[in-house]
Amino acid sequence: MGKRKITILEPVVEEIARIAFFIEGEGLPKTAKKFIDEAFSFFEELSSETLIHRPCRYLPWQVLNYRCATFRKKYIVAYLDNTKDIVICDFALQKALK
Repeated sequence: MGKRKITILEPVVEEIARIAFFIEGEGLPKTAKKFIDEAFSFFEELSSETLIHRPCRYLPWQVLNYRCATFRKKYIVAYLDNTKDIVICDFALQKALK
């Protein structure tokens, strides 16, 4: 059992930065840093070959064959699951997808 290569697309990094900037703007710089660290640790966990998440239910992502994982109970991570690597394509607030 190994780990697959992870590729994180720019929109994901921008969304995480936007959320962290908002948290920091609320006067919580340590929490913002922790959010970033936890998000990237979560992405690292997705690289495990034993993990298989459900296909996304959000129609635009379903058409693209993305798989979805929940981060912190309110964010959705959409990624392409390949045999040797995963591509993290999107990161969104779950409420925004309805």
